[in-house]
Amino acid sequence: MTKILVVGIAGRMGKTIAECIGDTEGVELGGGTERAGSDFINQDIGEVAGIGKKGIAVVDDPALALEHCDVAIDFTTPASSMFTLNSAAESGKPVVVGTTGFSPDQKKEIANIGKKIPLVVAPNMSIGVNVLFKLVADAARVLGDDYDVEIVEAHHKFKKDAPSGTAVRISEIVADSLGRDLEQVGVYGRKGLAERTPKEIGVHTVRAGDIIGEHRVLFGGMGENFEIFHRAQSRQTFARGSIRAAQWILDKPKGIYDMQDVLGLK
Repeated sequence: MTKILVVGIAGRMGKTIAECIGDTEGVELGGGTERAGSDFINQDIGEVAGIGKKGIAVVDDPALALEHCDVAIDFTTPASSMFTLNSAAESGKPVVVGTTGFSPDQKKEIANIGKKIPLVVAPNMSIGVNVLFKLVADAARVLGDDYDVEIVEAHHKFKKDAPSGTAVRISEIVADSLGRDLEQVGVYGRKGLAERTPKEIGVHTVRAGDIIGEHRVLFGGMGENFEIFHRAQSRQTFARGSIRAAQWILDKPKGIYDMQDVLGLK
């Protein structure tokens, strides 16, 4: 039985992951962490997650929790995830990271940690979104420069980073497929006189209410439009994807993987 550590177990995603672990074969909730000073420290992980008493206390040290777990799942903040990753590197345990908004320096640090332990790092753990990534790559290659590309993402009003990590990844995939430099052609919102240039890749952000996650990719041609759209209706889609990744990574060599690897889409 694979024991999973849920980092940030009192948060929205942490609770959802803990709940989904409970009805997934072959895994069990082995630990939970929260930030230092949290009122949840020393409370029972199951009671904090709302799934019943488990007899294991919430701690603030991932290294301590990993002594009793096989793998960690982290959907928190960049700073918190870096703490988890460095702790895991010391313990030799793999980590699944769904956090977004890492800085360039943090991404470099993650690359170095990936030389020590196996990691799944993905901006979106949804199986549907990862199929979307593949479809976008194929569509961009086939449609080519004759079609304008616009990406629109929408999330709840509490989301901190913009555009979403998923939208950023979509824009990277489009740019790679079309042989463009995203730094040169990425346009993030428009205002005033903003006539479109031929190779722009537009990325637009919506923040409202409790939207879990929506991503639309529009390929606009002369005479027709082609759209790919994904809507997450529950956080469980991300949670179940991360659990699948946690099961998959256990016997993998050191390195950084993504959900395309997990799902065999490469």
